[in-house]
Amino acid sequence: MQTATTLNVPALSHSGLEAAIQVVANDEYGERRSGHIASERALTVYLDKREILTLMTMGTEPELLVLGWLRNQNLVPDVSHIKAIQVDWETESAAVTTFGGVDGLDKKLEHKTVTTGCGQGTVFGNLMDNLDKLHLSQPRIAQSLIYRMLDNLNDYNEVYKRAGGVHGCALCQGDQILHFVEDVGRHNAVDTIAGYMWLHSAAGADKIFYTTGRLTSEMVIKVAQMGIPILVSRSGVTQMGLELARKVGVTLIARAKGKHFMVYNGVDSLDYDAMPARRLEPSLAE
Repeated sequence: MQTATTLNVPALSHSGLEAAIQVVANDEYGERRSGHIASERALTVYLDKREILTLMTMGTEPELLVLGWLRNQNLVPDVSHIKAIQVDWETESAAVTTFGGVDGLDKKLEHKTVTTGCGQGTVFGNLMDNLDKLHLSQPRIAQSLIYRMLDNLNDYNEVYKRAGGVHGCALCQGDQILHFVEDVGRHNAVDTIAGYMWLHSAAGADKIFYTTGRLTSEMVIKVAQMGIPILVSRSGVTQMGLELARKVGVTLIARAKGKHFMVYNGVDSLDYDAMPARRLEPSLAE
């Protein structure tokens, strides 16, 4: 039996699909118009020839999606244990092979949680497993950096601008966008970035994670597992997402758009160095 080493890098197919397809639809006046809609395909994941689950995905970076999903599910302890990920769209399958099988796979697959979100995500095992072992850094973040990062993100969201129907996630370092992913579900986009980080041995302590989707418990757990201490969203926060952010120490910033944002956890880590002029509310006498 071949033993995995830290030098092993999985052999990946390169089977990305086009993000959007062109279609014709009728508008409110009955006129035919050409436009785009987001791609969506089923991708069934097989781990050492065992069927695990089916992901609904846009399919632009399917190998990284599967790699990140394996990481975030804690099914494989290290990327060096994975021999290959081969995606075949004719059979709508992703075949993952390891160097020696997965210890305790049956037990890991016993408990399944279907999470909230577009297309619904699936988490195997207890959602709270390993949270107590996480130790995140607590970096400071400047208000002006948040504004610059949001400005830089305006250059992305290409599929959303053309077709709608997708969520975007970004891995950022300072105000720079290192990797941006769009998919039909935010859980797919975050898993794809997790796969990118795992493949490139990228640390999370000095990174910021941005998403267009709401900050649920699943999002907080996945970002914390990636070692990223700051999570920013254009959307809102759920109760459990906030509770878990407080538990693991993730700085949680939501409703972030333009010059507006709300800090739900970790306000002590923010430097308010670019406060916009406060809008004056009209008095009752006026």
